[in-house]
Amino acid sequence: MLKLGFDAKRLFNNTTGLGNYSRTLLNNLSEYFPNEHYFLFSPKIKEHPLTIPFSKNPAFSSVFPTTRFKNYWRSYGILNDLKQKEIELYHGLSHELPIGIEKTNIKTVVTIHDLVIKTWPKTFPWFDRQIYDRKFSSSCKRADQIIAISESTKNDIVNYYQVDPKRIKVVYQTCNETFKLVLSESLIKQVLEKHQLPSSYLLYVGSVTERKNLLGLVKAIQQLPKSLRIPLVVIGSGSTYLKKVQNFIAQHDLQQYVFFPKNISTDELSAIYQGAEMFCYPSFYEGFGIPIIEALFSKTPVLTSNVSSLPEAAGPGAFYANPHQPENISEGIQKILSDSKYRQQLVEKGYAHAQKFNAADLTREMMEVYRGVIRLRS
Repeated sequence: MLKLGFDAKRLFNNTTGLGNYSRTLLNNLSEYFPNEHYFLFSPKIKEHPLTIPFSKNPAFSSVFPTTRFKNYWRSYGILNDLKQKEIELYHGLSHELPIGIEKTNIKTVVTIHDLVIKTWPKTFPWFDRQIYDRKFSSSCKRADQIIAISESTKNDIVNYYQVDPKRIKVVYQTCNETFKLVLSESLIKQVLEKHQLPSSYLLYVGSVTERKNLLGLVKAIQQLPKSLRIPLVVIGSGSTYLKKVQNFIAQHDLQQYVFFPKNISTDELSAIYQGAEMFCYPSFYEGFGIPIIEALFSKTPVLTSNVSSLPEAAGPGAFYANPHQPENISEGIQKILSDSKYRQQLVEKGYAHAQKFNAADLTREMMEVYRGVIRLRS
């Protein structure tokens, strides 16, 4: 039995991107490799339906700090707990490793999801950028093995941190199994009615930030012919940029074309994916793009950007637009909505491509990384 430790801060406290990555990976590890022992290290825990199963599943042992200085514990004090639990390998699931772990006998793996701090620096305040940059660079130097979630991210790591490509292994992500279930039309209708959503709509899922380009998508919808202009359902939260998008919507009298439902559960989101005419994700940059995988498994046609990792995620199952050109995004929407043959081709090719992100295979890949690193330094 291997004793594997994980940085579970995002697992227990983040309900979106990095949290989803952590929860999906740990769920799959416990399912496909139930004989190993998984220790979840987190400075705190946020009670949420997504996190409760990890507290109750006997496959997981949660470890929390006894000190008041929780951030210090995550970076330094955790080493004592790792040694006490006799952890053989520690996986930093979100870019970071404890300081000094390389001086112990504990092997290390770190996942680098993206380098937004380098590719889109204006996304972060200057001080935060410096801190993250130092942490990410340090983790890449000290880890026994680096996991990149896409070839695009691997290239970014090599280019920005001058890391030997041989030290980086690309292990793709899968999505929650909920998105792979085929739902009945009556259930989908029930979810749409509950949240007062239209029966025909485009879908966007993701945080509402400048990098993800929701404004470009809204501008594209504005350019659609009236005969094809159907509403957009936005599942995601934001602040300053969201207000910018909402101001544009108000200024151009598009309120009836954009919906912002709240409190959507994972099961409901699955229904909303399957009920959509198409999924739109015209982001400027992504480390990978899990919502695309969710859409492909939902057999929903995809429009996304022709940049960064997005072609890796969507493969042949998408219309690729220039995210800097709302008119190009609009052309793609028109083509998918008006050409039924093309639409069906995207669905079939996209679903076939999604099998590349099969949970069993990807989980096996990750376990092989763990075992390989342990053998390497044993």
